[in-house]
Amino acid sequence: MNSSNLPTVSVVVIAYNDAGLVGEAVSSALAQGPVVTEVIAVNDASSDGTARVLDELAAVHPRLKVVHRTENSGGCGTPRNDGIAAASGRYVLFLDSDDILPPGAADALVRTAEEHEAPVTVGAAVRRELPLHHDVPWMPGLHTPGEVIERPVDRPELVRDTLCVNKLYARAFLQEHGLRFPDGRFIYEDFVFTARVLAAAPRIAVTGDLVYVWHVRRSAAQVSISLDRKDVGNWRSRIEAHRTAARILAEASPVLGSACRVKFLEYDLRMYLRELGRDPEYQAAWWTLTREYVDTFPEADIESAAAHARWIVSLLRATVTPPADVERLTRLAAEPPRLLPPYATGPGGTPVWSEELPVELVGLTGLPVGELPVTVDAEPAGRAAVRIRVHDLYGRLAEAGPVTAQLSFVPRAGGAAVLAQPVELHPDSGGGWGAVLPFRLADLAVTGRRQGLRRMQAWNVGVGVRCADGSSVFTSLRPRGRLLRRRALPSSRYGVLLAQPYRTGAGALALRLAPGAEGALYLVRNRLDRARAARGAD
Repeated sequence: MNSSNLPTVSVVVIAYNDAGLVGEAVSSALAQGPVVTEVIAVNDASSDGTARVLDELAAVHPRLKVVHRTENSGGCGTPRNDGIAAASGRYVLFLDSDDILPPGAADALVRTAEEHEAPVTVGAAVRRELPLHHDVPWMPGLHTPGEVIERPVDRPELVRDTLCVNKLYARAFLQEHGLRFPDGRFIYEDFVFTARVLAAAPRIAVTGDLVYVWHVRRSAAQVSISLDRKDVGNWRSRIEAHRTAARILAEASPVLGSACRVKFLEYDLRMYLRELGRDPEYQAAWWTLTREYVDTFPEADIESAAAHARWIVSLLRATVTPPADVERLTRLAAEPPRLLPPYATGPGGTPVWSEELPVELVGLTGLPVGELPVTVDAEPAGRAAVRIRVHDLYGRLAEAGPVTAQLSFVPRAGGAAVLAQPVELHPDSGGGWGAVLPFRLADLAVTGRRQGLRRMQAWNVGVGVRCADGSSVFTSLRPRGRLLRRRALPSSRYGVLLAQPYRTGAGALALRLAPGAEGALYLVRNRLDRARAARGAD
């Protein structure tokens, strides 16, 4: 069956004050070919040139239909609902005005939907960090290409994929169950819509094709809702959306409701906690909101969460205000989690959070080595090596017997890790282990080029520790001392190789590499652009 014979798709594009980007989004939908019978662009009463851009495009492309709202809805749900109401295709696909559909997305989704007679079909999505064009997969490993899920309750972890834009919906299915988005100013409307879809118990088919590119513009003057976390109102909105979604799912299936609450503890809570910042007023308001919400969770759901999420809940319950070492708590919320020293003990040597807040870290002594929130410090050791110190964790690593450490460079855009040679670890006087780990930045840059990373490469720097008992643990590095200095290194291959170590938002070591003069200039220019954007936002 070729594309012209496939059932048709209505692509619903929503736009508000996005004149500079909406044209690219609409064009990517029109470029899907004849499988897309219509593109319905809903202009949510924009005050810029969005209406003009859409009308001009519609005059050239008969498949583009423009719906102009006379009053701004305040959210994304109402314009999407308008698009559903105007759709005539057999299937509906959603697209935001600042994102794009990759070539062949609609075709791949429809073929999979038809093959498996699935009312809902899901494909791969990436978060594309602009302007660097680094693609970070969305929920990697959650969906298995070719899989068909007869009922969502068979795969409760599906509640973790709250996006609506990486899925194709049979319009008859939406109509039969009255599935719509929350109207008006409702942030995180995807949470509620996705919950309603899962509660309707559709068969879900999975395609391995890339079907959505989510553009992330962190330096934009007006960032997207999901990135705008400077106001505690964003967290309040997320909690309310999650509360609504969990209730919908629980009414349909206690299993799905429980999975939704566990997902909040392991994902949403940790994501916002690790970006808590240092504003005492924000921290206090965030802490109060979170404590009140988590107090509504059944104890069984908290016990079902991962150990580090349970410890965070215990700390929330133990104090009405954020602890003095709240930054240490943000590192526990990182991925992978890291519990920074000092390591305090309670009665009988029980691991506790701190002497000031002796909350028991229940279950830590029974965790597998690979799940331990180990901390590894790194400081410079010359121009081509780092000196690391692996901290013990209540004697658990000592029991396993650390033997070697191995640097790992993982592309932030996704892809295969580059491993350095393992180096033997030696006990130090502080009860930990140390080693000097060499690396070759020129070889790393070559590998990055082979993986398609051109002008600028970004790598997460981690370390794997192998133990005598056969166990191992992988974690990120905590930069110390003068490790974050930028260096321009001579290179026989590139002339110059600019290396810029930096600390991520979660406090871990990462590295930008810019091979060649063009790459170095690009990195410097990009840094200046981000600085200007940050000043403009202030």
